[in-house]
Amino acid sequence: MPRIYLDHAATTPVDEAVARAMVAVLESGYGNPSSVHAPGREARQRMSEAREKVAQLLGARPEEIVFTSGGTEADNLALVGVARACRERGDHIVTTQVEHHAVLETCRALEAEGFRTTYVPVDHQGRVAPEAVAEALTPRTVLVSVMLANNEVGTLQPVARIADLVRSRGVYLHTDAVQAVGQVPVGVEELGVDLLSLSAHKMYGPKGVGALYVRRGVPLSPLLHGGGQERGRRSGTENVPGIVGLGKAAQMAHSEQPERQRGLTALRERLIRGIAARAPEAILNGHPTQRLPSNVSISFPGVTGEALVVDLDLKGVAISAGAACAAGTVEPSHVLRAMGLSEQVAAGTVRLSLGRANTPEEVDQVLDILTEAVERLRQAS
Repeated sequence: MPRIYLDHAATTPVDEAVARAMVAVLESGYGNPSSVHAPGREARQRMSEAREKVAQLLGARPEEIVFTSGGTEADNLALVGVARACRERGDHIVTTQVEHHAVLETCRALEAEGFRTTYVPVDHQGRVAPEAVAEALTPRTVLVSVMLANNEVGTLQPVARIADLVRSRGVYLHTDAVQAVGQVPVGVEELGVDLLSLSAHKMYGPKGVGALYVRRGVPLSPLLHGGGQERGRRSGTENVPGIVGLGKAAQMAHSEQPERQRGLTALRERLIRGIAARAPEAILNGHPTQRLPSNVSISFPGVTGEALVVDLDLKGVAISAGAACAAGTVEPSHVLRAMGLSEQVAAGTVRLSLGRANTPEEVDQVLDILTEAVERLRQAS
């Protein structure tokens, strides 16, 4: 039986058109974009075209796009860059308890430099109250960081409403949109954000490349120092093949987003209904409607998520027991803990994340395999 891949929240396969665009650069576009000769100018032009495509996806200006090595660097640059640039007027950051580790660990690193962080709690569906974020602000707050979509349970956060409450206070707003871009509409003006992180490999592009949107006028201290590339915001010779791949992936995401959202939502609902019918004791995690179209986080009391992942892998189905970026830990997910799940329920949680190539027939096969595995593991335990 062909393998069924349901771990797109961890990474997506590289689209053939993206790969072809990158190969063309690898084969003939070897110039350094900082060079003034013809090969350098060609590389610089390809980067400019990619920057325009990413900007178009977000409804931003090309000069507001900073290329990075991925979502983690983009998150780090947003938080550290703004915090250090604004240190004279404030030393306080507000975020939530369910952010990606790239945000949470960066906040902790900033705390070692003397900054203070408030971690706002979420409700049992993983959603933060905008009013709670506003109440956490102080006269010393310089930055708020709230993810657009949670990588584990798929809950969408009310970022636009938070922006309404935050920006009037003169505080910058960052959102980690790594999981959301390409699945739901992501426009920086509609969201009202000052900074936004994205990653190519979550939307059928290559690993190792991402971008940070920085609204014009937002102060940003660079993390990397050197040749002053990216308008002085991110030094280092640019990864031109990766950037071209990101640009192509962004172009496709922009044109295909409504279709992807409809198709993934239909598959998600088919999967959720099927699990509810076959395993009524199962618990759906996250907001029932305000969630990513691809994400199904489900808890099966009486079994462990790790056992289910291994069992399904042996049967040709790839799923996740939690966030792949936190692989190797045996502790319950910080997201599930923040949502109030018991240790037992959290231990039985798996994440099935759909992609555009999945079919209704594959969903039905997974339902058979998954529910049979749950019953067998539960009896064995």
